[in-house]
Amino acid sequence: MMHIPTWRRVLIWMVCLGGLIFAAPNLFYDRVETANDARAVIETGMSDAALEADAGLWPEWMPSGLVNLGLDLRGGAHLLAEVQVEEVYAARMEAFWPEVRDALAAERDTVGFVTREESDEAELRVRISEADQAAAALEIVRGLATPVASLTGGGANDIDVRAEGAEIVVTLSEAERAATDDRTIRQALEIVRRRIDEVGTREPTIQRQGEDRILIEVPGVGSAEEVKEIIGTTAQLTFQPVVSRTSNANENPGPNNEILPSLDEQGVFYILERNPVVSGEELVDAQPAFDQNGRPAVNFRFNPTGARAFGDYTAENIGSPFAIVLDEEVISAPVIQSHIPGGSGIITGNFTVEESTQLAVLLRAGALPAGLTFLEERTIGPELGADSIEAGKLAAIVGAIAVVVFMIMSYGLFGVFATVALTFNMVLIFAVLSILGATLTLPGIAGIVLTVGMAVDANVLVYERIREELKTARGPARAIDLGYEKALSAILDGNVTTLITALILFLVGSGPVRGFAITLGLGILTSVFTAIFVTRLLIVMWFERRRPKTIEV
Repeated sequence: MMHIPTWRRVLIWMVCLGGLIFAAPNLFYDRVETANDARAVIETGMSDAALEADAGLWPEWMPSGLVNLGLDLRGGAHLLAEVQVEEVYAARMEAFWPEVRDALAAERDTVGFVTREESDEAELRVRISEADQAAAALEIVRGLATPVASLTGGGANDIDVRAEGAEIVVTLSEAERAATDDRTIRQALEIVRRRIDEVGTREPTIQRQGEDRILIEVPGVGSAEEVKEIIGTTAQLTFQPVVSRTSNANENPGPNNEILPSLDEQGVFYILERNPVVSGEELVDAQPAFDQNGRPAVNFRFNPTGARAFGDYTAENIGSPFAIVLDEEVISAPVIQSHIPGGSGIITGNFTVEESTQLAVLLRAGALPAGLTFLEERTIGPELGADSIEAGKLAAIVGAIAVVVFMIMSYGLFGVFATVALTFNMVLIFAVLSILGATLTLPGIAGIVLTVGMAVDANVLVYERIREELKTARGPARAIDLGYEKALSAILDGNVTTLITALILFLVGSGPVRGFAITLGLGILTSVFTAIFVTRLLIVMWFERRRPKTIEV
C-alpha cells in the first residue's frame, strides 16, 4: 500500500543532492565570488600569479553560481534619470534642413531663393523669396513627409507643414513625437544597459519609469558619481571638416558652420562645417591603446559605409585639417597626411589610461540619443546592506525555529520529518536562485521567510488528514496512504492560488515587488515538492524499517 518505486526514490534523493551541491557555493560567498571574477579576467587574455591564485580559491569542477545580492543588501548606487527627448526633435529638424533646401532649390524658378531663418529648436523655418508662391512651396515640402513608423501612428505623417507669409514652418507631428519619444527612451535604455554591462557590474536594474525616465540601480559600486561618469556622457563622436581656427568664441561661423572649443588648447576655437563626414553611429569598435609616443589613445574602426566615406574624404583632402569632435568639443584636429583606407584610425589627446579606457567603453556602447538629467541619486553603503542581511538572517532563523518547535510539539516524529523537508526546501530555493543567477533583495528575503511558514501548510493538511483516517481503525499504512491521497487536492488548490498571486505580482510589479514574487513563487514550488515527495519518502522509509502496529501523529 505504501510502496514507492526505487526509481522514484532515487530521483527524489538526486534532486535533494543536486540542491545541496548547487546551493553550497553560497556558504562560501566571498571566496567563490573572488574566484569567478578572476576567471572572468583570465578569459579575456590577462593573467598573472595573483589572478591564478584567486581563481584557485574554488574548484573548477564544482558549481560556482551564486545568488546575486541586490542593491539593498550589497550597497551601491541608485539613480533616476530623465531623458531630454526635446533634443531629438531639434536634431531631426537639423537633419531635415538639407532635404528641404534641395527640394525647394530644385524648383527655384517657381519659389525663388531659399534661406533658413532663426527659430525654436523644435521647428524649421524656411523663407522663400517669391512670397506669392508659398502654397507651391508648401506642397513641395509636404511631399517630403513619410508615414509614422509605429503601430500607433495610424497612417499619420511624420511632419506638419504650414505657411506663415513667405515662411514655411516645419514641425514634427504629434504622432511622430510620440513615436520618437518611445524610440528615444528604448534606445537610451539599451545604451545605458550596454555601458553598465561593459564595466562588468553584477545584476544592475535598468528599467523605464513613467514616460521619459529611467531607473538605474547598480549594486557593488562605490558611489552614484561613478555610475554618472559612465552613463551621463552622450559620447557623440563626429569627424568634421575644419574651416578655420580662432580665439574669439563669439565669431560668426557663417552659414551651415558651427564654432566649437578645443578640449586641449585653452582659448582656441574651431570653425567647422556642421555636417560631419562620418559619425559615431558608423563606429563598430573602439579599444584603448597607446600612440607612437607611448601616450594613451583610442583605436577605432568604422563599418563599411563609414570606412568608404572616411577613405574618400581623406583621399580628396590631403593636407587639410579635420576635427575629431566628442560631445561638442574638438579633442583633436590633425592634418590629413595621406589617404586612410580601411576605415580605422586612432584618437589621440591628453588622456590618462583610465580616460582612454572609459572613452573606448562609451564609443563601443554607442551615443545616447539625448542627454540625461539626473533627478535623484543615492549611494547606499555596504554597511547598510550588511545590516539588512543580518536582519534577514535573524528573521529567517527565528521564523524557522518557531515553525520547527511548533511542528515537533504538534506532531512528534512526523514533525521531525516535516523539519527535514523544510531544510531541503530552503536548500532547493537557494539552488534554483543560484542556477538562474537571480538577484536577492530585502523583499526577497521576506518572501523566503513567508515561505518558511507556508512550507509546512501542506504537511499540516496531510497530518491532520492522517489523524482523521486513524480514527476509522483502517491501520497505520492505509491511514498514511489515504492522508496523502485525500489532502492532495487541498494542497494543490491552496498553493496554485498563491502561485497565481505571485505571478501577478511579478508581471505588474517592478524592482523589489518582483524580487518578492520570485522567491515566493519558487518557495511554493519547492515546498509542494518537499511536502508531497520528501516527507512521504521519509515516512515510508521509517515505516518499512519499524513496521509499527500503531502510530501517533
